[in-house]
Amino acid sequence: MTTGAAVLGSIDDQISDRIRAADFRSWRKHVESVGGCAKPIHLDGEWRIEHAETGDTLAERAGQVMAPCGNRRASVCPACADRYAADCFHLIRAGLSGGKGIPDTVAGKPRLFVTLTAPSFGPVHTQRRGAGSGKRIPCGCGAFHLDADTRLGTPIDPATYDYAGAVLWQAHSGDLWHRFTVRLRRELAKAAGLKVREIDQHARIAYAKVAEYQRRGLIHFHAVIRLDGPHGAHSPAPHWAHPDLLTAAVEAAARGSHVRRTLATPTGDTAQHRFVWGTQVDIRTIQPVDATKVETGRGEITDHALAGYIAKYATKGTSTSDAADRPIRSEVDIDNLIISEHHRTMIRTAWDLGGLPGLGFLRRWAHMLGFRGHFLTKSQRYSRSFQDLRAERAHWRHTELLERFGVTDDDIIVINDWRTTGAGYNTDAERELAGAIYERIRQQRITRYDREATA
Repeated sequence: MTTGAAVLGSIDDQISDRIRAADFRSWRKHVESVGGCAKPIHLDGEWRIEHAETGDTLAERAGQVMAPCGNRRASVCPACADRYAADCFHLIRAGLSGGKGIPDTVAGKPRLFVTLTAPSFGPVHTQRRGAGSGKRIPCGCGAFHLDADTRLGTPIDPATYDYAGAVLWQAHSGDLWHRFTVRLRRELAKAAGLKVREIDQHARIAYAKVAEYQRRGLIHFHAVIRLDGPHGAHSPAPHWAHPDLLTAAVEAAARGSHVRRTLATPTGDTAQHRFVWGTQVDIRTIQPVDATKVETGRGEITDHALAGYIAKYATKGTSTSDAADRPIRSEVDIDNLIISEHHRTMIRTAWDLGGLPGLGFLRRWAHMLGFRGHFLTKSQRYSRSFQDLRAERAHWRHTELLERFGVTDDDIIVINDWRTTGAGYNTDAERELAGAIYERIRQQRITRYDREATA
């Protein structure tokens, strides 16, 4: 039998051999260029910039290169997930306090941080505290659960837990959010004393939301909701706009929004379903305070910290360890997953329901416990888009290159000819080294940010 020490020694030897290899410096440079990406795309070809009139080559690159995989899951590629989180931060913060083409006057508008949760589908193990005393009280099972207790979030009685209801609610949570936004517009018009068809002439609702898995495997939504004037971020909110009015409209919309669906059942019949939000709805006013703490101590949240808070949820949701990293192809895949039995049952339930008429989509999303929406979405007027941010970076790099050679776009011809030759790394040693390179780059970035924050 091979011992753990022997395996470790073998990997250490592989790492030492890779570091001593003649091409290591070149390989390390490629890995650093993609930020330590865990599964880089290998390309072979050439890139060349020629002067349009003279034909002279101003810059060129040929041979093999790496490109980042772009995966948003931290469990698959921490480096690319970091880049996605950074984009999330800038996108959310621009809609909170301005920047990236959004005026800083948005910081003075009514803004809320809203959390909408899933309803109960049966009692689960949880940590409880008394409403008045704050002292810990026993879970419904009679025990006290520590933070690391693996039973937290799992059903107290799996036999009576409504797994089918949980998976179906999850699958329709995106539709429920849409109904919520429609209802919110109506409730806002009612609170302002306007007709629904008149509300767009006075105000617009902008939002950005992120989905996060709870321990019980169900999604809840964190959302920034902002009240603008009729022309969006660039127009002032109406004179009657106030956080309390927006709060009341959100509360009413959360209570009143629902989705009705007629769905097939395992018996061959159909059943009516009504999907609603859970009773726990958290609404907090966002204050324009430049602080490092998320909470202000008054049931409010600061806009600066909230952007990072939501960016964390965006990558946390896409990298949850409670679901699989890739789609399920067969029932055998479900049996081989290294997850809790609770989440395995949710995946199996989604797979089984996906065999019914009209529910085939559930098999495509069984690995996500039935959730089929995007983890981060926003209204068009909230702020810039991911595409805008990436285009801005590409334009900056392109402009820098033109300035370096003292030319304009009209003066050059760009030639790109690349083909994909593979992905990932060849050995465990290369994967370990790439992970170490990513951690070094990450720590350097954190140190630089901390130094800039205290300067």
